[in-house]
Amino acid sequence: MDTMRDRFAPVMARLLDEDPRVAVVLAEIGKDAFKEVMRTHPDRVINVGIREQLLVGAGAGLALAGLRPVVHTFASFLVERPFEQIKLDFGHQGMGGVLVSAGASFDWPEGGFTHMAPGDVALLDTLDGWTVHVPGHPDEAETLLRHAVAAGDDTVYVRLSTQANAAPMPVDGARFLTVREGRGGVVVAVGPVLDQVLAATEGMDVTVLYATTVRPFDAEGLRRAVGGGVAADVVLVEPYLAGTSTAAANDALVDVPHRVLGLGVGRAELRRYGRVDEHVRAHGLDAGSLRGRIGGFLLPQPRPLP
Repeated sequence: MDTMRDRFAPVMARLLDEDPRVAVVLAEIGKDAFKEVMRTHPDRVINVGIREQLLVGAGAGLALAGLRPVVHTFASFLVERPFEQIKLDFGHQGMGGVLVSAGASFDWPEGGFTHMAPGDVALLDTLDGWTVHVPGHPDEAETLLRHAVAAGDDTVYVRLSTQANAAPMPVDGARFLTVREGRGGVVVAVGPVLDQVLAATEGMDVTVLYATTVRPFDAEGLRRAVGGGVAADVVLVEPYLAGTSTAAANDALVDVPHRVLGLGVGRAELRRYGRVDEHVRAHGLDAGSLRGRIGGFLLPQPRPLP
Protein backbone atom coordinates (compact mmCIF):
# COMPACT_ATOMS: atom_id res chain seq x y z
CA MET A 1 0.00 0.00 0.00
CA ASP A 2 1.25 3.47 -0.79
CA THR A 3 1.48 6.05 1.97
CA MET A 4 -0.60 9.16 2.55
CA ARG A 5 2.34 11.30 1.51
CA ASP A 6 2.74 9.24 -1.68
CA ARG A 7 -0.74 10.47 -2.61
CA PHE A 8 0.01 14.12 -1.86
CA ALA A 9 1.92 15.15 -4.99
CA PRO A 10 -0.33 13.30 -7.51
CA VAL A 11 -3.47 14.74 -5.91
CA MET A 12 -1.99 18.24 -5.92
CA ALA A 13 -0.94 17.83 -9.56
CA ARG A 14 -4.54 17.13 -10.51
CA LEU A 15 -5.82 20.01 -8.38
CA LEU A 16 -3.33 22.39 -9.99
CA ASP A 17 -4.67 21.33 -13.40
CA GLU A 18 -8.28 21.66 -12.30
CA ASP A 19 -8.22 24.92 -10.36
CA PRO A 20 -6.17 27.99 -11.38
CA ARG A 21 -6.41 29.34 -7.80
CA VAL A 22 -4.42 26.45 -6.31
CA ALA A 23 -0.75 27.01 -5.49
CA VAL A 24 1.77 24.79 -3.69
CA VAL A 25 4.54 26.14 -1.45
CA LEU A 26 7.43 23.89 -0.37
CA ALA A 27 10.50 24.34 1.81
CA GLU A 28 12.86 21.91 0.07
CA ILE A 29 11.24 18.86 1.70
CA GLY A 30 9.12 17.00 -0.84
CA LYS A 31 10.37 18.94 -3.86
CA ASP A 32 11.45 15.82 -5.78
CA ALA A 33 7.85 14.62 -6.00
CA PHE A 34 6.92 17.93 -7.64
CA LYS A 35 9.64 18.10 -10.34
CA GLU A 36 7.27 17.47 -13.24
CA VAL A 37 4.53 19.65 -11.79
CA MET A 38 7.01 22.53 -11.38
CA ARG A 39 7.62 22.42 -15.12
CA THR A 40 3.90 22.35 -15.86
CA HIS A 41 2.94 25.07 -13.36
CA PRO A 42 6.14 27.04 -12.65
CA ASP A 43 4.19 30.06 -11.38
CA ARG A 44 2.11 28.07 -8.88
CA VAL A 45 4.62 25.58 -7.41
CA ILE A 46 7.17 27.46 -5.32
CA ASN A 47 10.13 26.11 -3.35
CA VAL A 48 11.45 28.69 -0.86
CA GLY A 49 14.33 26.55 0.38
CA ILE A 50 14.95 25.71 4.04
CA ARG A 51 13.12 28.78 5.30
CA GLU A 52 10.04 27.67 7.20
CA GLN A 53 8.94 31.13 8.37
CA LEU A 54 9.12 32.28 4.75
CA LEU A 55 7.23 29.13 3.72
CA VAL A 56 4.19 30.14 5.77
CA GLY A 57 4.55 33.85 5.01
CA ALA A 58 4.73 33.19 1.28
CA GLY A 59 1.62 31.01 1.52
CA ALA A 60 -0.28 33.81 3.24
CA GLY A 61 0.97 36.24 0.63
CA LEU A 62 -0.42 34.05 -2.15
CA ALA A 63 -3.74 33.99 -0.28
CA LEU A 64 -3.67 37.81 -0.18
CA ALA A 65 -3.26 37.69 -3.97
CA GLY A 66 -6.41 35.57 -4.31
CA LEU A 67 -4.87 32.10 -4.57
CA ARG A 68 -5.57 29.00 -2.50
CA PRO A 69 -2.14 28.09 -1.05
CA VAL A 70 -1.24 24.56 0.01
CA VAL A 71 1.83 24.69 2.25
CA HIS A 72 3.81 21.52 2.95
CA THR A 73 6.69 20.23 5.06
CA PHE A 74 7.28 18.13 8.19
CA ALA A 75 4.87 18.93 11.02
CA SER A 76 7.61 20.20 13.33
CA PHE A 77 8.74 22.68 10.65
CA LEU A 78 5.22 23.56 9.50
CA VAL A 79 3.39 24.18 12.79
CA GLU A 80 5.95 24.54 15.57
CA ARG A 81 8.84 26.50 14.06
CA PRO A 82 6.80 29.13 12.14
CA PHE A 83 3.88 29.29 14.57
CA GLU A 84 4.06 33.09 14.81
CA GLN A 85 3.61 33.34 11.04
CA ILE A 86 0.59 31.02 11.20
CA LYS A 87 -0.90 33.13 13.99
CA LEU A 88 -0.26 36.49 12.33
CA ASP A 89 0.04 35.98 8.57
CA PHE A 90 -2.98 33.69 8.31
CA GLY A 91 -4.94 34.30 11.52
CA HIS A 92 -4.47 38.02 12.21
CA GLN A 93 -4.87 38.92 8.53
CA GLY A 94 -7.89 36.65 8.11
CA MET A 95 -6.32 34.71 5.24
CA GLY A 96 -7.27 31.16 4.27
CA GLY A 97 -4.92 28.35 3.34
CA VAL A 98 -4.13 24.68 3.71
CA LEU A 99 -1.24 23.35 5.78
CA VAL A 100 -0.32 19.75 4.91
CA SER A 101 2.20 18.09 7.19
CA ALA A 102 4.26 14.93 7.08
CA GLY A 103 6.07 13.10 9.84
CA ALA A 104 3.15 13.05 12.30
CA SER A 105 4.21 12.46 15.92
CA PHE A 106 7.17 10.15 15.35
CA ASP A 107 7.04 8.77 11.79
CA TRP A 108 10.77 9.31 11.25
CA PRO A 109 12.43 8.40 14.57
CA GLU A 110 15.88 8.50 12.96
CA GLY A 111 15.47 12.26 12.60
CA GLY A 112 15.29 12.66 16.36
CA PHE A 113 13.11 14.96 18.43
CA THR A 114 13.57 17.85 15.98
CA HIS A 115 11.44 15.90 13.49
CA MET A 116 8.68 14.91 15.92
CA ALA A 117 5.56 17.00 16.54
CA PRO A 118 3.05 15.32 18.86
CA GLY A 119 1.87 18.77 20.01
CA ASP A 120 0.89 20.13 16.58
CA VAL A 121 -2.91 19.78 16.89
CA ALA A 122 -2.87 21.10 20.46
CA LEU A 123 -0.86 24.12 19.30
CA LEU A 124 -3.30 24.91 16.49
CA ASP A 125 -6.08 24.56 19.06
CA THR A 126 -4.87 27.84 20.58
CA LEU A 127 -5.97 29.63 17.39
CA ASP A 128 -9.48 30.32 16.19
CA GLY A 129 -11.26 28.69 13.29
CA TRP A 130 -8.91 25.94 12.13
CA THR A 131 -10.32 22.77 10.58
CA VAL A 132 -8.10 19.77 11.33
CA HIS A 133 -8.18 16.55 9.30
CA VAL A 134 -6.35 13.42 10.51
CA PRO A 135 -6.78 10.72 7.84
CA GLY A 136 -6.14 7.10 8.72
CA HIS A 137 -5.60 5.71 5.20
CA PRO A 138 -4.18 7.04 1.90
CA ASP A 139 -7.66 6.98 0.28
CA GLU A 140 -8.98 9.10 3.14
CA ALA A 141 -6.02 11.46 2.77
CA GLU A 142 -6.92 12.02 -0.88
CA THR A 143 -10.56 12.71 0.00
CA LEU A 144 -9.69 15.08 2.82
CA LEU A 145 -7.06 16.93 0.78
CA ARG A 146 -9.74 17.66 -1.79
CA HIS A 147 -12.12 18.79 0.95
CA ALA A 148 -9.42 21.08 2.33
CA VAL A 149 -8.56 22.74 -0.96
CA ALA A 150 -12.23 23.19 -1.83
CA ALA A 151 -13.06 24.73 1.56
CA GLY A 152 -13.47 28.28 0.27
CA ASP A 153 -11.06 30.53 2.14
CA ASP A 154 -10.97 28.52 5.38
CA THR A 155 -7.81 27.64 7.27
CA VAL A 156 -7.29 23.88 7.21
CA TYR A 157 -4.61 21.55 8.59
CA VAL A 158 -4.20 18.06 7.06
CA ARG A 159 -2.01 15.73 9.12
CA LEU A 160 -0.44 12.97 7.00
CA SER A 161 1.26 9.92 8.50
CA THR A 162 3.09 6.81 7.36
CA GLN A 163 0.98 4.90 9.90
CA ALA A 164 -2.31 3.75 8.42
CA ASN A 165 -5.26 1.45 8.93
CA ALA A 166 -5.64 -1.57 6.66
CA ALA A 167 -8.81 -0.33 4.94
CA PRO A 168 -10.30 3.11 4.23
CA MET A 169 -13.56 4.40 5.65
CA PRO A 170 -16.16 6.63 3.90
CA VAL A 171 -15.08 9.91 5.47
CA ASP A 172 -16.91 13.16 4.71
CA GLY A 173 -14.69 15.83 6.24
CA ALA A 174 -17.10 16.55 9.08
CA ARG A 175 -18.72 13.75 11.08
CA PHE A 176 -17.53 10.88 13.23
CA LEU A 177 -18.41 7.42 11.91
CA THR A 178 -19.91 4.70 14.08
CA VAL A 179 -17.80 1.59 13.51
CA ARG A 180 -19.09 -0.58 16.37
CA GLU A 181 -22.02 -0.18 18.78
CA GLY A 182 -22.14 -1.13 22.44
CA ARG A 183 -23.56 -0.05 25.80
CA GLY A 184 -20.53 0.10 28.04
CA GLY A 185 -19.00 3.41 26.98
CA VAL A 186 -17.69 5.18 23.90
CA VAL A 187 -14.18 5.01 22.43
CA VAL A 188 -13.24 7.64 19.85
CA ALA A 189 -10.39 6.48 17.60
CA VAL A 190 -8.65 9.24 15.64
CA GLY A 191 -7.15 8.54 12.23
CA PRO A 192 -4.47 5.82 12.03
CA VAL A 193 -5.13 4.37 15.51
CA LEU A 194 -8.47 2.83 14.47
CA ASP A 195 -7.15 -0.67 13.76
CA GLN A 196 -5.37 -0.80 17.12
CA VAL A 197 -8.52 0.40 18.91
CA LEU A 198 -10.73 -2.18 17.19
CA ALA A 199 -8.30 -4.94 18.13
CA ALA A 200 -8.06 -3.63 21.69
CA THR A 201 -11.83 -3.50 22.19
CA GLU A 202 -12.67 -6.83 20.54
CA GLY A 203 -15.33 -8.50 22.69
CA MET A 204 -15.99 -5.38 24.77
CA ASP A 205 -19.52 -3.99 24.89
CA VAL A 206 -18.48 -0.50 23.74
CA THR A 207 -19.24 1.89 20.92
CA VAL A 208 -16.30 2.80 18.69
CA LEU A 209 -16.43 6.08 16.79
CA TYR A 210 -13.95 6.89 14.03
CA ALA A 211 -12.78 10.50 13.73
CA THR A 212 -10.77 11.88 10.83
CA THR A 213 -11.96 15.47 11.23
CA VAL A 214 -11.27 16.50 14.82
CA ARG A 215 -11.79 20.25 14.48
CA PRO A 216 -14.52 21.27 14.48
CA PHE A 217 -15.15 18.49 17.00
CA ASP A 218 -18.30 16.49 16.17
CA ALA A 219 -20.08 17.21 19.45
CA GLU A 220 -23.42 16.03 18.12
CA GLY A 221 -21.92 12.75 16.95
CA LEU A 222 -20.46 12.11 20.38
CA ARG A 223 -23.74 13.00 22.09
CA ARG A 224 -25.65 10.60 19.84
CA ALA A 225 -23.21 7.82 20.64
CA VAL A 226 -23.57 8.46 24.35
CA GLY A 227 -27.35 8.27 23.98
CA GLY A 228 -29.88 9.21 26.62
CA GLY A 229 -28.16 7.62 29.58
CA VAL A 230 -27.77 9.36 32.91
CA ALA A 231 -23.98 9.16 32.69
CA ALA A 232 -21.32 8.66 30.04
CA ASP A 233 -17.80 7.25 29.89
CA VAL A 234 -15.65 8.31 26.94
CA VAL A 235 -12.13 7.32 25.91
CA LEU A 236 -10.29 9.40 23.31
CA VAL A 237 -7.41 7.67 21.51
CA GLU A 238 -5.42 10.19 19.49
CA PRO A 239 -2.15 9.71 17.53
CA TYR A 240 -0.75 12.95 18.96
CA LEU A 241 -0.47 14.54 22.41
CA ALA A 242 -2.62 12.72 24.96
CA GLY A 243 -5.57 14.77 26.12
CA THR A 244 -5.65 17.12 23.11
CA SER A 245 -9.41 16.68 22.66
CA THR A 246 -10.54 16.10 26.23
CA ALA A 247 -11.74 19.70 26.58
CA ALA A 248 -13.77 19.38 23.38
CA ALA A 249 -15.36 16.15 24.64
CA ASN A 250 -16.10 17.75 28.01
CA ASP A 251 -17.76 20.70 26.27
CA ALA A 252 -19.85 18.34 24.14
CA LEU A 253 -21.14 16.59 27.27
CA VAL A 254 -21.39 19.61 29.54
CA ASP A 255 -24.97 18.81 30.58
CA VAL A 256 -24.35 15.05 31.01
CA PRO A 257 -22.53 13.49 33.99
CA HIS A 258 -19.48 11.95 32.37
CA ARG A 259 -15.87 10.81 32.63
CA VAL A 260 -13.28 11.29 29.88
CA LEU A 261 -9.94 9.50 29.49
CA GLY A 262 -7.49 10.92 26.97
CA LEU A 263 -4.93 8.51 25.53
CA GLY A 264 -2.21 9.43 23.08
CA VAL A 265 1.44 10.38 22.87
CA GLY A 266 3.00 11.20 26.22
CA ARG A 267 4.92 14.36 27.03
CA ALA A 268 8.18 12.63 27.95
CA GLU A 269 10.85 12.67 25.25
CA LEU A 270 11.97 9.17 24.26
CA ARG A 271 15.68 9.64 23.73
CA ARG A 272 16.35 6.11 22.47
CA TYR A 273 14.44 6.71 19.29
CA GLY A 274 14.02 3.15 17.99
CA ARG A 275 11.44 2.19 15.36
CA VAL A 276 7.92 3.53 14.88
CA ASP A 277 6.37 0.40 16.38
CA GLU A 278 8.61 0.78 19.44
CA HIS A 279 7.35 4.34 19.90
CA VAL A 280 3.78 3.11 19.56
CA ARG A 281 4.35 0.59 22.36
CA ALA A 282 6.25 3.06 24.52
CA HIS A 283 3.31 5.44 24.42
CA GLY A 284 0.81 2.66 25.15
CA LEU A 285 -0.90 2.91 21.75
CA ASP A 286 -0.50 -0.72 20.70
CA ALA A 287 -3.57 -2.96 20.91
CA GLY A 288 -2.42 -4.83 24.03
CA SER A 289 -1.67 -1.70 26.03
CA LEU A 290 -4.88 -0.01 24.85
CA ARG A 291 -6.96 -3.01 25.89
CA GLY A 292 -5.70 -2.78 29.44
CA ARG A 293 -6.08 0.99 29.65
CA ILE A 294 -9.52 1.14 28.02
CA GLY A 295 -10.81 -1.89 29.89
CA GLY A 296 -9.53 -0.58 33.20
CA PHE A 297 -11.41 2.67 32.66
CA LEU A 298 -14.68 1.44 31.13
CA LEU A 299 -15.31 -1.99 32.60
CA PRO A 300 -16.90 -2.31 36.04
CA GLN A 301 -14.28 -2.77 38.72
CA PRO A 302 -14.80 -5.23 41.61
CA ARG A 303 -15.52 -3.56 44.93
CA PRO A 304 -12.83 -4.05 47.56
CA LEU A 305 -13.59 -6.49 50.33
CA PRO A 306 -14.79 -4.90 53.57
